[in-house]
Amino acid sequence: MEDNTSSVQIKARAKINLTLDVLGRRENGYHDVEMIMQQINLYDLVTVEKSDSDGITLTCSDLFLPVDERNLAYRAAQIMRERFSIPSGFKIHIEKHIPIAAGLAGGSTDAAAVISGINRVCQLELTTQQMQDIGFTLGADIPFCFMEGCAIARGLGEILTPIRGFEHAWMVLVKPGFGVSTKDVYTGLDISAVSKRPDTNAMILALNDQKRKEIIAGLCNVLETVTLALHPKVAEIKAMLTSYGADGVLMSGSGPTVFAIFGSYEKAKTAHKKIKKHYPQSYVVSTYNGN
Repeated sequence: MEDNTSSVQIKARAKINLTLDVLGRRENGYHDVEMIMQQINLYDLVTVEKSDSDGITLTCSDLFLPVDERNLAYRAAQIMRERFSIPSGFKIHIEKHIPIAAGLAGGSTDAAAVISGINRVCQLELTTQQMQDIGFTLGADIPFCFMEGCAIARGLGEILTPIRGFEHAWMVLVKPGFGVSTKDVYTGLDISAVSKRPDTNAMILALNDQKRKEIIAGLCNVLETVTLALHPKVAEIKAMLTSYGADGVLMSGSGPTVFAIFGSYEKAKTAHKKIKKHYPQSYVVSTYNGN
């Protein structure tokens, strides 16, 4: 992380879900969740700079991404300016590496980076909790993105408990050439029809003791039931990665990205070489648990 008085550059990390359970639906249509989120070493680089001009200028290396109010990072800058009556404008640039609409919290982590960046360049001295509260007004995944490593997320995703993460795990991430609407997936979920749920407590114990087999056996995401039915390609990718020697395979978030855990960097690299021919948006990554 680079820092000077008027500009900061922040690594905005992606996340995967080791578990994802949906406990119920609230009257307002939102869902109560219990999930274990784990950061990985795939990240966007977000630069936040104070500007003399009034207003927010957002640029992005990915030309498909909107650079106005439709972008969470832009809205994060707007909220910070309004809430703290900041007179200066901001220039924000996102060097995009996390795939879009992938279930990896790419938009959320960029927004968190903007809030954190403005906090620093304007010397607001906000606590992590204060920044998480601001982030939560924009999206349920954003509070987690201020943390490093791994946490249990409950409520709508904002009630966070840090736990020991999965250490030194090599993975292959694969995103097919389409996105998935999180809203559509949650709407399509019939909670009463879910037959297999994650055992969150067992996963916490397995992570605490770094019992690799138990961690892999505990991978579970109830949203797979919806996304795999809507998009059979996701099931195909899971099968391919298993055939390439993955120890465990799971969809992240509402999808469509799938991650596969391998026993070594070499095995992950070999599988990546094979699957990249079919799915160009494929990456070799490892879990990230802080410096």
